[in-house]
Amino acid sequence: MEFNENEIYSNEDYNKFKEKKSVGNEILEWLESIAISIFIVILVFTFVFRIVIVDGSSMFPTLEDGQRLVISHLFYTPKQGDIVVVNSKGLNKTIIKRVIATEGQTVDINFDKHTVTVDGKTLDEPYINEPTIRNDGGNTYPLVVPENTIFVMGDNRNNSTDSRNSLVGFIPIDDVLGKAVFRIYPFDRFGRIK
Repeated sequence: MEFNENEIYSNEDYNKFKEKKSVGNEILEWLESIAISIFIVILVFTFVFRIVIVDGSSMFPTLEDGQRLVISHLFYTPKQGDIVVVNSKGLNKTIIKRVIATEGQTVDINFDKHTVTVDGKTLDEPYINEPTIRNDGGNTYPLVVPENTIFVMGDNRNNSTDSRNSLVGFIPIDDVLGKAVFRIYPFDRFGRIK
């Protein structure tokens, strides 16, 4: 029903018209709100966060195969101890590892004593699955991490292809996709990654 200003209508007709118009406006407002919300979520997950799935057991016991994680990548700079997701060109896939050392730091791994030392300080590593005994032969230690790269290792040291292996080696900072900050699945382990 369209109203013409020059015609006379009953109050009942006019009220029905207003009610119909307000329902239509409310639907449009809801659709607009939903569209804006979807747009904001897309922006956040494009520029601030991403969701990744852990593939394999190289980060066990900290992370397990199939877990879903949120990574943050906006204005992120890798720091020692962070768990990062990186593009490994040598393996031709995305991997998740722990940052052991950053540019300019000296890494030494003693496979007889099962210790990892950075800048002369032996790392306290309660997060590893077992002592570090495997050397993939990619490096001679000690070594200095080159500029704009990081040295990474999996927490499951003897079941991890990482910077000890020449296929992975030093990871260029530009290949770091972000830091793992939150576990969203499985639900019984939901929470911040420490």
